[in-house]
Amino acid sequence: MAWTWRFEKSDGTEVQPAVEPEEFTTQGDAESWIGEHWKELLEGGADQVVLSEDAAKIYGPMSLDASES
Repeated sequence: MAWTWRFEKSDGTEVQPAVEPEEFTTQGDAESWIGEHWKELLEGGADQVVLSEDAAKIYGPMSLDASES
């Protein structure tokens, strides 16, 4: 099983991330990585992310903008 992030603009359009992620073996690893890199991703043009396990969407879109809580 592989956990992956999709990086999007606020309208759902996919964008290339400013920091290239890996494929993660656990949900926790994927979430830790996004926690470490969200600011760089936001500054690089991604507004939100979607987490998937293999082909199944787990959650999202989740905003990277901390002021949108």
